[in-house]
Amino acid sequence: MGLLGHPGTLLAHAQPSLNLHPQGSHAQRQQMSNSSSISQFLLLAFADTRELQLLHFWLSLGIYLAALVANGLIIITVVCDHHLHTPMYFVLLSFSLIDLGSISTTLPKAMANSLWDTRDISYSGCAAQLFLIVFFLSAECSLLTVMAYDRYVAICQPLHYGTLLGSRACVHMAAAAWASGFLCAALHTANTLSLPLCQGNALGQVFCEIPQILKLSCSHTYLREVGLIVISSCLVCGCFIFIVLSYVQIFRAVLRIPSEQGRHKAFSTCLPHLAVISLFLSTGMFAHLKPPSISSPSLDLVVSVLYLVVPPAVNPLIYSMRNQELKDALKKLM
Repeated sequence: MGLLGHPGTLLAHAQPSLNLHPQGSHAQRQQMSNSSSISQFLLLAFADTRELQLLHFWLSLGIYLAALVANGLIIITVVCDHHLHTPMYFVLLSFSLIDLGSISTTLPKAMANSLWDTRDISYSGCAAQLFLIVFFLSAECSLLTVMAYDRYVAICQPLHYGTLLGSRACVHMAAAAWASGFLCAALHTANTLSLPLCQGNALGQVFCEIPQILKLSCSHTYLREVGLIVISSCLVCGCFIFIVLSYVQIFRAVLRIPSEQGRHKAFSTCLPHLAVISLFLSTGMFAHLKPPSISSPSLDLVVSVLYLVVPPAVNPLIYSMRNQELKDALKKLM
């Protein structure tokens, strides 16, 4: 994933006004040099009233615990049941680990701020949160592509499933997903935090997101951002096109199934997958590519929740808990 923001947004916030007066240039340089002294950022307050802050805390806690329990049960079940030590469940295990890490990166700090009525986050804490958000989102995008390919081979080429998706192939694809996430996160985080900040330290979001930090920048080095935006956009679009083409082939194969019950089972499995993928990718791309004219704190918050909080909470229900073999293994384990 790892998108950084719309070039228009970047240009709007990255280019300082020209000042030919020597005193003005000195003041501008002094202001930019002061960005290195930022020790903390101020996150967006969820609400002004104490009642709404506590409501946000309890709702977030419920969502977090549900995601924690659901993904944790999947991980424990797959690890403990040797019948599930297959390529498909290895991919599900990796997916649950990513979801668990993703939601643990964002919600605990937001809950703590609502509970204690604070807004601050340290510079190092913000950098770590920014890195982990990009890391998990990028890895999840790659792994969703792998899962779409897994479904395509299982339905369209079932006789070649063991050959095309053996244990070694699945390990390599999962490792590539994690490695691509780390590389993308390292590039984006290093590039974003290297920009001088001269617009204060208040972020318009309850998380540390790259577009919000870029709004504080006044640097001329926006071409690096544009380059990373183009690369990230191409990667995400490539993954999305591959996923869509895979599901088109899947649906064509499903329609040729003579049994109505078989078609219903295949559609009930694949359609929720495609719905969650579409929600995750569309809201994530919209959050980072939307024009500044339609940006607002409330819209940014809703969109970020849709691609950072909702998928890790519902993915276990969509991808795993509908699997009868996994449910039987979970019952036996419990």
